[in-house]
Amino acid sequence: MMKDTARLRDWLEQPVDNTTLVTFRAIFGLLLMIEAGGSILTGWVTEVYVEPQYTFPHMGFGWLKPLPGGGMYLYYAVMAAAGAFVMLGAYFRSALAVFTVMWGCVYFGQTSSYNNHYYLLLLLCFLMLLTPANADFSWDAEKGRVARTSLCPRWCIGIFVAQIAIVYFYASLAKLYPDWLAAKPVEIWMRARAHYPVLGPLYVVPWFKWLIVYGGILFDGLVVPMLLWRPTRWVAVGLSVFFHLFNSYTFRIGIFPYMGIAFCLLFFPGTPLRAWLRRSRVGRYFCEQGHGRSVYSGGMGRLGHSVLVVFFAIQVVLPVRHFLYPGWSHWTEEGHRMSWHMMLRTKSGTVVMRVVDLATGETQRIYPSDSLSKKQARRIAGRPDMLWRYSRILRDRFEAEGKQVAVFADSRVSLNGRPSQVFVDPQVDLSRVEWPCFTSLTWIEPLRERITP
Repeated sequence: MMKDTARLRDWLEQPVDNTTLVTFRAIFGLLLMIEAGGSILTGWVTEVYVEPQYTFPHMGFGWLKPLPGGGMYLYYAVMAAAGAFVMLGAYFRSALAVFTVMWGCVYFGQTSSYNNHYYLLLLLCFLMLLTPANADFSWDAEKGRVARTSLCPRWCIGIFVAQIAIVYFYASLAKLYPDWLAAKPVEIWMRARAHYPVLGPLYVVPWFKWLIVYGGILFDGLVVPMLLWRPTRWVAVGLSVFFHLFNSYTFRIGIFPYMGIAFCLLFFPGTPLRAWLRRSRVGRYFCEQGHGRSVYSGGMGRLGHSVLVVFFAIQVVLPVRHFLYPGWSHWTEEGHRMSWHMMLRTKSGTVVMRVVDLATGETQRIYPSDSLSKKQARRIAGRPDMLWRYSRILRDRFEAEGKQVAVFADSRVSLNGRPSQVFVDPQVDLSRVEWPCFTSLTWIEPLRERITP
């Protein structure tokens, strides 16, 4: 066992051409810049941070508050600039560290616009920080801020391959549930997009939903093995381009489809790519005439290896934690986030909050749309953490007026086209119950009906 571990460690430390790593860094930085800058230009920052009164941060991160006034525009502008520096490999590690911390605050600071891709971006930033991705094709190397080298240890690329494999594996596994196999969410999405130009009529053709259902399972499950096996590598690239561009057009999910296409680069050897780049004007500028053979010697060491072992152990275990909770995570939301349950369900509902004055017994009905943004009001009915936080917000508001109140939620939710049903126990004062750290939420009503394929 120890010999096998040592052999694996030696293999991971072997020098390989770093061209795929440094090229991916440039693409990655470009996408970071587009993500941050695009959030300003498309109005996402306005919708999520500027206009709403509340941001509903992740549990344990209630101290994260958006900057007042136009501060969040400046915040995202700084992130866009950091992404540009990463792309150019200029002050690479400092710029990426800035982006990672700022993006972490964005990710943990709000849940109304939760997206698995935002979580993946945070993980990739962390992994990129560990690598010498600015050792070539970079401003840092050109200006002598780092020693230029055409090599890196194999693990510098392998950690991204491992992370990508984990994401796709769990994404495929998560699709093996009754509603997906019955095409219920897919059917709803396609009907809602039938008006799209070009592909709209195809979306409502009966067989097309089954292509998405089983094509999604097969693509997520097979794309990494196909990329790893040389005879099928280019086929996998073609499928990846088609799959991600289709998702980009159909679901409008930001930069992730293009990140998914860029992942393919990491499965190719760097030497042919370097030879191709040398023939381009930009490549000739950045490639030294006699590139050195020095290996990145920053060294992971035992501490670095331990960090990676812990990191990937968490990545393997975290997506299956939802099995520890009773009920169905697509309904209860427990263990749903950070589990690569990507585009698997559609959930809608309504909620009215009942605020009862404990002194007089007077009841006041409050509609979330009166104080929340459209997106927040649309999602709060089926999100237990948002309902719990909102009940606390209402309790604090009334207590500021000198009233002691209880707050109840009359919530009805539909999952994947089912008839709507009660989501939380309407007799539980959500403003007084504590949020459990390691146990299940007892006030979520069980889903009464499951669809079988």
